[in-house]
Amino acid sequence: MTEFAFVFSLYSLLLSFSLVALLSGLGKALDAALRRDGPRVGWLVPLLGLFVLLDLLSFWAAAWTVRDLITINGPTLTGVLLFASGYYLAAHLVFPDDPSKESDLADHFYRVRKTVLGILVVLLFVQWGYYLSVPAIREALLTPVAYGQTLVLVALMLAAMWVKKPRWVTLILAALCLRYLVVYLFL
Repeated sequence: MTEFAFVFSLYSLLLSFSLVALLSGLGKALDAALRRDGPRVGWLVPLLGLFVLLDLLSFWAAAWTVRDLITINGPTLTGVLLFASGYYLAAHLVFPDDPSKESDLADHFYRVRKTVLGILVVLLFVQWGYYLSVPAIREALLTPVAYGQTLVLVALMLAAMWVKKPRWVTLILAALCLRYLVVYLFL
């Protein structure tokens, strides 16, 4: 087993729990919404969930870029644990624990959005910091395209954290999801 495979098993296990948290939350929300007096689901929480899922997948894929640089040591394992745990916490917060206690999931969205998106912004900066510390990756990161993609991502995430009007927040979350789909499919 390579050192990357050993470390990646911890990382992928924790990120898998994050995916389970997202899908379980979605299932509970849909189940509650399908009941006669269930909550209104709307677009905000599902779009936030989709964005967290796409962001999580991007970090999962990004781990592959450092596969030859990973060594097993305390700082690496601790960093992986903390980083992936951040994703779990963000994913866990996207959907309410008991959606049947909500009348409209938009209320839940406005309670958790700053925390969820704030965690993702911090994780993005941690990733950039790590990448900038690795000479083999730094040059590929210091390009106008990489800067542009990251600036768009951060600007949209910050807007989603602070814009109040539901229609605008929905459009911003849709743009965040679309940005990832474009990057995945065309770049």
